Amino acid sequence: MKITFVKKILASGRSCPKCEDVEQRLKKTGQLNRIDETLIADERDGHSAGMLLAKELGVERAPFFVVENDNERKVYTVYFKFAKEVLGKQTSKVDQGKEILNDNPDLDYI
Repeated sequence: MKITFVKKILASGRSCPKCEDVEQRLKKTGQLNRIDETLIADERDGHSAGMLLAKELGVERAPFFVVENDNERKVYTVYFKFAKEVLGKQTSKVDQGKEILNDNPDLDYI
């Protein structure tokens, strides 16, 4: 199995906050060592490795993970789903809810 982590550099040159958060979670849990490759999707460079991979896979959000087994590729755009299904980490409902709200700013708290 090969795991690729794609994180984004914004047009301003700053790192994507969500990407930084996910990377810190991976470091904190000791799971960063399970990532085989990290690519950068640089909004200032449409030919950066991460931008090319995102285009090839039709992914429009970062961070994302690509998991390759044999000839099969699976893309994860939700960290907690990736962590649970691939890394075997249990995630709390609160953390999952926060990520959903973060990824969908049109939603609001009830």
